[in-house]
Amino acid sequence: YGADTLRFTLITGQAPGNDQRFRYENVEASRNFANKIWNASRFVLMNLEDFQPNGLPPALSRHQRWILDRFAQAVHQTSELLEKYELGEAAKVVYEFIWGDFCDWFIELSKVSLYGKEDREKEKVKAVLCYVLEGTMRLLHPFMPFISEEIWQHLPRRGGDGALIKSPWPEPAEQLSDNQAREEMELVMQVIRSIRNLRSEIGIPVGKKTALILRAPAKYLNLLRQEEVFIQRLAWIEHFY
Repeated sequence: YGADTLRFTLITGQAPGNDQRFRYENVEASRNFANKIWNASRFVLMNLEDFQPNGLPPALSRHQRWILDRFAQAVHQTSELLEKYELGEAAKVVYEFIWGDFCDWFIELSKVSLYGKEDREKEKVKAVLCYVLEGTMRLLHPFMPFISEEIWQHLPRRGGDGALIKSPWPEPAEQLSDNQAREEMELVMQVIRSIRNLRSEIGIPVGKKTALILRAPAKYLNLLRQEEVFIQRLAWIEHFY
């Protein structure tokens, strides 16, 4: 996918009216992004074997509603920027959504359900993973057409097996917006980041689980208790008080 790497490098590095200096480190960053997309998609597709998509199920969890909200925002922002021909900014929105929200957070959060024993929860997280990955490939296609097409052809879909380039651009879905899930998940993620930073500052090795004493107002503490299993997994916490 060398052509995709170079294309993404040129798009994200462009500034209207300015000459662009070629830097190998920018190409390397785009290559790493392509690898990130490929590895994350392989993980998702591996877990979607024999899965038949049938829309989004009801009663989704907080982090599932959060990723759908973030996806809806990414679609809206990318569409607006492309209408203004701000290609570099549009590509950055897609980059930040895929690398940060989808790969670094949601895929890691989804592993709790995927590796759990509740079949109903597994099916829900598979439905969300499939929905978001499919929509993300539509967003990515103008910037990285080859890798997005390859992944698209392996996705379970209710439609035919046509090419991604013939598929419609994702429409901003207002019904997926969820301010509450966005605010609550931002708190949970900030707590996880703070724990990780604290572990690094005091030299606790990555992967070594520790206990945590957590003090917070009752309304926040109740929320964090509800997400305890995810905090334990992503911040390497054995339990907290």
